[in-house]
Amino acid sequence: MINLKIDGKDVQIASGATILDAAEKVAIKIPTLCYLKKISPTGACRICAVEVEGADKTMTACNTRAVNGMVVTTQSEKLTLIRRQIVELLLVNHPLDCPVCDAGGECDLQDVCYSQDVVRQSFEAEDVNAATIDHWPLIQQVPNRCIMCEKCVKTCHETIGSSALFVNEKGDRAFIDKDLDKCEFCGNCVQVCPTGTMISKPFKFKARPWELRKTPSVCTLCAAQCQLDINSKHGKVLRMTSEDGITVNDGNLCVGGFFGHDYLNSDQRLTVPLLDQQVTSWETALDKVVTGFTRLRDEQGGQAIAGLASPHLTNEENYLFQKLFRVALGSNNIDSEARFSSLRASKVLKKLLKLNGASNHLDRIGQAEAVLVFGADLRSESPALNWQVQRAARKNDSRLIVANQRQVKLVKQAESFLQYRAGSEAYLAGALTKLLVDKGLADNDFLKRCVGNRDELENYLNGLDLDAACAATGVSLAHLEEAADYLGQAASVAIVFGRDVMGSARAEDAVAALSNLALVSGALHGDRGGLFPVAAKGNTQGLIDAGVAPEFLPGLVDYTAGKEKFAASWHTALPEGGADASGILAGIEAGTIRALFLAATNPLISFPESARWRKALEKLDLLVVQDILASDLTRLATVVLPGAASAEKRGSVTALDQRVNTLRVAVAPPGAARPDLAILSDLFARLTGKPEPSEKVIRQEMMELSGGYADVCLNLEQRSFCWKQAYAPAEKSLLAATPELTTPAAVDLQLLVGKCPFQFGTTTTYSKANNELAPEGLIFVNPEDAVKLGVADGGQLKVTGPAGSTRGKVMVHAMVPAGLLTASDNFADMNIQQIMPSGSICVAVTASKA
Repeated sequence: MINLKIDGKDVQIASGATILDAAEKVAIKIPTLCYLKKISPTGACRICAVEVEGADKTMTACNTRAVNGMVVTTQSEKLTLIRRQIVELLLVNHPLDCPVCDAGGECDLQDVCYSQDVVRQSFEAEDVNAATIDHWPLIQQVPNRCIMCEKCVKTCHETIGSSALFVNEKGDRAFIDKDLDKCEFCGNCVQVCPTGTMISKPFKFKARPWELRKTPSVCTLCAAQCQLDINSKHGKVLRMTSEDGITVNDGNLCVGGFFGHDYLNSDQRLTVPLLDQQVTSWETALDKVVTGFTRLRDEQGGQAIAGLASPHLTNEENYLFQKLFRVALGSNNIDSEARFSSLRASKVLKKLLKLNGASNHLDRIGQAEAVLVFGADLRSESPALNWQVQRAARKNDSRLIVANQRQVKLVKQAESFLQYRAGSEAYLAGALTKLLVDKGLADNDFLKRCVGNRDELENYLNGLDLDAACAATGVSLAHLEEAADYLGQAASVAIVFGRDVMGSARAEDAVAALSNLALVSGALHGDRGGLFPVAAKGNTQGLIDAGVAPEFLPGLVDYTAGKEKFAASWHTALPEGGADASGILAGIEAGTIRALFLAATNPLISFPESARWRKALEKLDLLVVQDILASDLTRLATVVLPGAASAEKRGSVTALDQRVNTLRVAVAPPGAARPDLAILSDLFARLTGKPEPSEKVIRQEMMELSGGYADVCLNLEQRSFCWKQAYAPAEKSLLAATPELTTPAAVDLQLLVGKCPFQFGTTTTYSKANNELAPEGLIFVNPEDAVKLGVADGGQLKVTGPAGSTRGKVMVHAMVPAGLLTASDNFADMNIQQIMPSGSICVAVTASKA
């Protein structure tokens, strides 16, 4: 600690802190323009000039370190004159277009002018500013408004990690330019800009800041659930913003959070109930649903009815959905798209590690000394986790290891890149675990204390052949040893794994192997690091916690073991058996399931074997679709129930790191659309004859029956979020696994299904902004394969997989290795899921020029 004096006040602060940090500690405000706490200081604007006793000239407070005994003055006639002249110089050739500038009313430069009493312009110079840059998608750059603070450049480089923005030209001709190929269009450059230089084109001229109503909420487009403010005017959402310092995402948003909200205002929104594709009343629509379900329940039993829920629904909605089926309809035929990825991982982690999700908070990734990102493209799957990895690697000098089939964005920053073959995930994780043990780098204290079958783990690892692992994975022993050293020598480790693992053919073995690695590496203890499965969509964790699966009750309670407890609480006998998604599909085809309720989910695009699903749905007696956007699915439905989007309803959602967040109503649902909980509550009351359950009653019941939500959810009306129970494994409570290790068969060509970085599910394909960046699905092809197939950029490729064929536009890119194609499942036009089997997102295919 050091001691100094600022404006006569004594300050004690940690060594390495700046004068600005010290002043803030004693509530002394020093004006700034270029300073932003989450990036390194630039000292470009010099507004923060202060006097330091003994120094010949003024010093910039933002990047001058405080030293012991320093005496600082922040207010004097000299400083007032200097700051005023600095601002006047910044205003040379600055346009007087505040009345039409989108930053008007929230412009830092305006605020500084007022605070420094800048009322005239004493300087003039030739105007050599570059012309307005209007050819960038979504963002306009107006150089003559720029003060060259470089906040946008540093945020892009240090926080987001794309390094797309840079300073072009020199001196007074300098301006901020962009490499469009690197840009992620996150909008953070717009958010941090202190003037109106960086402008959101979709928001331009839509409203003045003071006209906007701000509603605190969270983004539910991905499972990180960033906190944001929904900005609305006259009942229409116009933009999203987020505040630095007070949000879990530190004010950062991605392309989905910043630009992806336009689906809320889409002309494809469902606004009225439909019966046989004709507009009808809510009473008629709900009566049709109740009559149809009741008839089948009474005549054929609950097994004739099935339902699929969604990560787009809140915790309360998913909870009531499963209760409606089990209690009101006597059916346990319930599931969701989590079946094909996240639920597979959850079952393994629950059994082995007693985990219901991630073991720690997201920001602990950024604090870890070593980070392993395994089978995840974080830029696409969860940008907020990418920012944490950037923080670890760029600011905390952590060791970054990336294991992936493709050269994803993080590879450029990785100390170690393990490019493995599809299907060898368990072998790779097992080899790293063995090397940690063999090198004496295992977390033995934790293993002794918490693992109940340590001897079994040691025997398993002793039998693991490293030469066989290298042959199976395609990764050299030297690279494996390098990665193991980085993990083993770190005092804290974060392991992040994603869709490539959870959706693989042998996902359970891969997750079990990563579980062993977490145990051995020390990722599961301490306040830094952790184990982080990356779910694909917004409320996947809450969906799984709610028990929307035939084998689980709420809280991931085994259905058979917990049935008696829940039956007693719900005052009814619970149904036997139950079909999962694959069983529901087979049941529809066989004619044993006659009615299906789809709540905010679309198996025609989001489920594997989607073409098979389409044929099956056409056979149903009753298809009920509850959703917010019109689609091919709603056009098949017997009854369409228009629901509400996350900005239009109340409720809670659970992030992948066990953070329970609050949704608040920013705008009303369009037309006659209703919040999904209101629809489900109405149906529950009609089917049971009991009063409609309220949100408060449902949440109380969730707390009592779902152990993980105990004591955290009562105050959500007053708080933005709260945490589920912290991970604290008891002695000998954890289990090591002995996953089967297999060498993947050699194939000529494979297809890996991933996610488009500019789209989130199918929801944002209804957003004009996202479609400007990614209007259609692409098939990525390695240059060598492109030559063999005779295709080039923009050409059409036909791909045939185990379940069918599709075609799409080619993008030739070295990101994918030879022998591997990749495509995203966001787009209905290509509908890549129609060729995929259930159980794997990476399969052997054939391809030809179309």
